[in-house]
This record gives sequence, structure tokens and C-alpha cells, in this order.
Amino acid sequence: MNTTIVNANEYRDLPLSLLSESTTNPRRQFDEASLKELSETIRTQGVLSPLLVRPKDEVSFEIVFGARRYRAAQMVEAATVPVRIKYMTDAEVLEAQLIENLQRRDVHPMEEAEGYKRLLTLDEPKYSIEQIAAKVGKTPVYIAQRLKLTELCEAVVDAFYRSDIGVGHALMLAKLPADLQQQGLTACFKEVYANHGDKPARILLPVRNLRFWIESNVLLLLKDAPFDKRNAHLVAIAGSCVDCPNRTGHNKLLFADLGKQDACTNPSCYQAKVEAHVAATVVAKPKLVQISTLQGQQREGSPVLPRNKYVVIRDDKPEDKARAQWPEYKTCKFVTEAIVTEGHGQGTIQKVCTNADCPVHHPKPKKQTPQNVADNAKWKAEQEKRRREEAISNTTGIRVLSAIGAAVPVRLMKRDLLFVVERLAAMLDENRLAIVAKQHGIKKAKDSDSIEKLFAAFLRRAEESVLGRLTVELTIVLAAARSNAPSVLKEAATVYKVDTDAITAKVRKEFVDKEKAKAVKKPTIKAPTNKLKKTAKKAA
Repeated sequence: MNTTIVNANEYRDLPLSLLSESTTNPRRQFDEASLKELSETIRTQGVLSPLLVRPKDEVSFEIVFGARRYRAAQMVEAATVPVRIKYMTDAEVLEAQLIENLQRRDVHPMEEAEGYKRLLTLDEPKYSIEQIAAKVGKTPVYIAQRLKLTELCEAVVDAFYRSDIGVGHALMLAKLPADLQQQGLTACFKEVYANHGDKPARILLPVRNLRFWIESNVLLLLKDAPFDKRNAHLVAIAGSCVDCPNRTGHNKLLFADLGKQDACTNPSCYQAKVEAHVAATVVAKPKLVQISTLQGQQREGSPVLPRNKYVVIRDDKPEDKARAQWPEYKTCKFVTEAIVTEGHGQGTIQKVCTNADCPVHHPKPKKQTPQNVADNAKWKAEQEKRRREEAISNTTGIRVLSAIGAAVPVRLMKRDLLFVVERLAAMLDENRLAIVAKQHGIKKAKDSDSIEKLFAAFLRRAEESVLGRLTVELTIVLAAARSNAPSVLKEAATVYKVDTDAITAKVRKEFVDKEKAKAVKKPTIKAPTNKLKKTAKKAA
């Protein structure tokens, strides 16, 4: 067959055997169902739109775009396809593929990112992020974020292609160092126990959860760093923070959402610099007091003072006159500088008092006077009364919740009820979930038990009536946690016609009976009678 090209741009019908797909085509995934649908159209109507190709040699051509039509034509064993032949450079091919393929909605963001990367790495002509953005009609921030996807680790890329995570999760993970991306991927999910087996199922959490995890565990604001950020010799292998690529300020296009804040995205490097700063400061000032903000006792022989051996002197102003009398807002002649070598605030310099005999920061307890004893007794009585009222209120609330649950009728199917209950339970913290679980006899047998797992196992065995009751109970507890708990209970009690006054009276009576029983059990010491006093005198 004659394949001589007369013009630099012409249309022909060419056999499929003379065509080959481009190695630079950003599209890597082809939906099988969509290809079959296209092949049926080609079988009945032929290829309606020509493929763009360029000559490779005298007898073969490379497909610039039209790979889907080419594959669909192969499926129906078409003899020829219409093509538009055009001489193009590598750069022109890449540009055409970007404009043709990457503007389609069904192109995967990873394929889009690879396309931008190939264009950015061309030797001739040279492109910048801004130039690529102008070519494809996107913003420079959009292009910078897409390019960062090419630095994702293999596990994240696989999860992204499988649609386990969305583009928002992938973009957030791409901002992390490679060694932290796997941890971030784990933080994208929450494990829940389904009713069809013991193996937990993974639920994808919203992007905002991943953002919170990154802000809490990865991003470290450099304005709070205790070390000199310009010191390139503090940790020689890390260099200066000013020139570090792990600094968010180094790539403002990628971290535009942080605004003017500058943060470190490499916690291990940050911690190494903090430790080096502490070591250098202690060597330079050997008399500097070393303190720990961690709980617990220090090991024997350690130069670091534990929390109960010092008082930190605050430099901020007290909010009111009462706080101005607190010891931490006062100064004394024993105040000295200290460096935090362990725990929160490591590397920072603080003013402390470490003198155990300081009358300001370690005052000796005052001698008890009859008035103090009476005041303490009065205060304790008030505290006991308040605790009693809280206990009555809590017990009343639990009883009301139980009575409401008992009044719930069975209407929904078990499948629907289980779906609702599992998700409501997942929204509660452990303490509130334990309150509901206790109503159904679910308790921890040992400290290592998980109330969530015990509750999930109970749900899988529960009947429809129990699930219906749990739906209402969990809804009430969840609503009470987010608003006025007494009013929520009162409204629910009204709906289910529960007599809260009767329950309150019964609970109060139970508390009174318990207090009477305790009083009876206490041994009473009788005052000595006159007869006993005379006997004692004679014996003396």
C-alpha cells in the first residue's frame, strides 16, 4: 500500500497495522465498558472522527491522540481508520496530548500529573509551571499541586488508582515526605466491625480529618522553633531551614492554604535540630537548670528536674486579681533560667523557682484553726451536696433514657436499623458509648477490652427490637452531647410519654436509703458514764 505523504497535513484511511500508540500519552487507563460501547458504534457507523498521527518512518505512524478509537476499532477488527497525518515535534505532541486528553473529565488525576511532568522536563522548549498553566487554562497553584502527585509513594498511588482514596486525600498526602505518606494513608481510614464477619471494614474519612492529622502530627510552625533556623551547622546533613525544600514557605504554590505561616513538614529533622540545640545550649551553659515537662518521676541520678520540683514563672499578665495571687505570677530571689530538655516545649528557655524552701512558690501549710476547720467542713459539705445532686441527675437521666428505649416500637428492617446504629455509635466517644452499652449489660471484663469492639459484636447478634431501641438511645445521647442534655431528655420523654418526675422521686429515695444504710453501719463511740468515770478514778 502506498504511504507516501504528499502534504505536511493530510487526511487518509490507514490500516490498523501501520499505527502504534504513543509512549507519551498521559492516558493509561481505559474503561472496558466504555470501549465496548464505542466499538459497537464503530461497528455500525465507523470511526466518525479522524485520529491525529505523525510519521515515525516511511511505513508506520504514531498516534498522537485517538488511542480509544484505535483500541475500539481493533475490538471490531476494522480494516482501516480515518487519520489526519501531521509532522510534529516531541514538544508539539506533548502539548497536543495535554490539550486533547487532559481536558477530559474521565482522565485520572495521576495521568494528568504525569502529562504535566513530561512537559516540564522537556529540554527544548523549556516550560515553567506558569507557562503550562496558561497552555491548559489552569492556575499555577493547580498545576503545582498536580505535579506533586508524581512524588506519591507506591502504596498511595495504588490506593488512588483503586479509588480507595479521593483526589483531595491524594493531594494532601503528596505534600508529605515519602516516609510519612504511608502513615498518612492509614490515617485516611477508620476500622469498623460489620455484621457479616469478625474482620473489620475500612471506612474512608473526610479530607478534613486527614488535614487535622497532618496539622497535629506533621506540620511544625517554624516561628515556634527554639533553635536558630538559619544555622546550617546545627545538624550538618540537614543544613539551614531557610533553604530546606521541606519548608512550606519554599513552595508557596503548593501550600497556598497556609497563608503567611511557615511550617516544617519533616518532624524527624525538626526533632533532630531541637535535640542538637538542647545539647549545644547545655554545653555552653553548664549551670543552666534542666527541667522536664513529662509526668512521672525522673530516673535516679538524672540532672533533669521533674515537674514537682520546680514552679514556672509566667511572663503573661493575669486575667483578674484572683489569678494575680497565684504563685506562678509572682517572682522571688530564687528565680533562675532553665531549659526544657524533655517533653512539651523541649529546647525553650523558661524562668523557674526550684527552691523547696521558697515562701512565695513553696509556702508551708498554715496551721489549722477552729475557723479553718469549720470552713473546710462547710466547703466539703457543699461539695458533697453538689456531687450528690449530680449523681441523682445522672442516674435520673439514665433511667429516663432506659424508659424511652423501652417504649420504642419495632418498625424498621434489621438491615436498616443496623446501618443506622453502627454509624451513630461511631460518632460517640468511649465514655458515652459505655453509658448506652451498660443499659444492655455490656461491660469490660478487663482493662484491655475495647468497648467499641464489644458493642459491635453485640450489635451483630441483636434482634430488631433491640436495634430499634438502640437507634433512639444513641440519637438522644448524641444530641445531648452537642446541646442542653436535660432539655433533650425532656423532649424525648414527652414524645415517648415517660414520667420523669416519678423516676426522679424514685432515684432520690434510693439515694436517701443508701445514705441511711451507711450511717447505720458506722460504729458509734459512746461517751463514758459517771459510773465508769468513778471506776477509772479508783483504778488510778
